[in-house]
Amino acid sequence: MQYRKFKADQLFDGYRLRTDDEVLITDESGTVQDIVHITDAGEGVQLLEGVLSPGLINAHCHLELSHLKHVIPPHTGLVDFLCSVVTKRGFAKEVIDAAIEAAEEEMFSNGIVAVGDIGNTADTAAVKNRSRIRWQNFVEVLGFYDTKAEENMKQYEAVAHILQTAHRTSLVPHAPYSISTKTFQLINDATQGQIISIHNQETAAEDELYKTGTGDFLKLFRIFGIESSPFSVTGKSSIRSYLPFFNNSQTILLVHNTFMPEEDIIWANDYAANNGLQLVYCLCPNANLYIENKTPPVHLFQQHHCTLVLGTDSYSSNWQLSIAKEMQALLQHTTATTEQVLQMATINAAKALQWENNLGSFEKSKQPGIVLLANDFSSSKRIL
Repeated sequence: MQYRKFKADQLFDGYRLRTDDEVLITDESGTVQDIVHITDAGEGVQLLEGVLSPGLINAHCHLELSHLKHVIPPHTGLVDFLCSVVTKRGFAKEVIDAAIEAAEEEMFSNGIVAVGDIGNTADTAAVKNRSRIRWQNFVEVLGFYDTKAEENMKQYEAVAHILQTAHRTSLVPHAPYSISTKTFQLINDATQGQIISIHNQETAAEDELYKTGTGDFLKLFRIFGIESSPFSVTGKSSIRSYLPFFNNSQTILLVHNTFMPEEDIIWANDYAANNGLQLVYCLCPNANLYIENKTPPVHLFQQHHCTLVLGTDSYSSNWQLSIAKEMQALLQHTTATTEQVLQMATINAAKALQWENNLGSFEKSKQPGIVLLANDFSSSKRIL
């Protein structure tokens, strides 16, 4: 058997940063054989500058929006950003297809081995079917009214049918400001034991909508010809209003969480523990900086022992699709440590997306991919 041997300035094994005198050994296909001391590695060790890590996992992306790169300016705030996304989708198919293909290649080259990808359409199916990346498709359901809930579900089930031919696929709610009561109930019924996601508390206006029925989201609704909130005023935050619809053993990725207060973190974790749910908190710091110029309260999630993973969001809300850059942003703007952000990008995400048997760590017989990160996390590249 032919072996490949790698030594970098630092070696991260998926769980911890190892000593700088250890060598990763794989076979030619990248299957992990061992991690040994340099004195036991023998000849042929490849010396690298940077941090050697298992392949990176992007837990939240919108690949189908890649054609919106540089289209929406930063710092608009979420509601104006959403208004732009809704009104700027009139692109030619060949433009959309080319952008999807370029974005997929970018993620593969910079060491992303798996993606949790949001889609309202099947535009990404062709690229995903020939991709070397693993995909968890989240077919995002939208529906303001109960009267159209079943009709909407059939529409998105048709999209899921196309996407699931090659990759794991589930129906998911878009966000608390776009899903009616019955639609939430239908999604809960359709996703027993599955991995789903929802955009959560990405702006303060989301809680205002549920507490009072007023606020900036009325501007978004008017684009659809809706003059007042289609949702019942609960007097509670958005997560306390929608999470009780779920009780079917799902793993739920709460995405963004930029404006999530500590009392809601405590409440959500208690609700999940008492109702058989697994909550995963997905952070997309560069998208939050791009849209709201704010980062989520990472120290509170850590204080309450939340499972944290990372996503890039889409090119409509980011300067690049790089998990390395997401780690760099957390290191610059929060109290997270190097080891913690690496765990978020590897083993935490592998477990959350249920791919830990092969991805997320350098353990014998796994084939997690190998990525080299710049020491300052400014870039990454696939090694194997």
